[in-house]
Amino acid sequence: MNQPGTAGPQYDQARLWAMVHAERRALAADLAGLTDEQWATPSLCAGLSVREALAHLTAGASLGWGRWMAGVIKCRFDFDKQVAMRLEERLGDSPAETLRRFERAAGGTTRMVGLRAVLGEAVVHGEDIRRPLGLRRDHPAETLALLAEYYRGSDFVVVAKRRVADLRLAATDGPFTAGEGPLVSGPTLALIMAMTGRGACCDDLSGDGVPILRERCAAA
Repeated sequence: MNQPGTAGPQYDQARLWAMVHAERRALAADLAGLTDEQWATPSLCAGLSVREALAHLTAGASLGWGRWMAGVIKCRFDFDKQVAMRLEERLGDSPAETLRRFERAAGGTTRMVGLRAVLGEAVVHGEDIRRPLGLRRDHPAETLALLAEYYRGSDFVVVAKRRVADLRLAATDGPFTAGEGPLVSGPTLALIMAMTGRGACCDDLSGDGVPILRERCAAA
């Protein structure tokens, strides 16, 4: 496995973009046919409904550095206001329009951050949306192992490295292991979600380190 934050020959840009596009398109397919009530379901992304979380993903898939900086200036360096403004831009007049806008952005290559972070956003926010709806995706094992290794060594974009400091992580469905200390064990996807602050996903984990991780998620 490559070191966090790097992309060796086996993970060149073309391959990473293929993973990103696959995750986005799978999410779009999963959301086709939702009812208005389902679109209004609270996501795991704090304060956002399923529909709003999808619009947030669309904004991330459509925003380069130039437009981001213009928005920051417009919002007078209020970053939360900037995020809310970009979400509103991508929401559309109806859930169907929200989904169409995401589908149009799904195959794009606009980005502001490294490709592993882009892939992580697609997977994590995708699960923020799916889990409250009772939807399941069997993510490629390669994608999950890559992201678990990335997040355990990174606090960029989202705090993860500090959240799992002094804990021993062990996937039960793949090769990922990391760290030393009290054990946190379970499916790779659940480890990723907990590393990125989704405390509800600690329910899928076991080990004497789980209470510590749950408390860190709650404190974020």
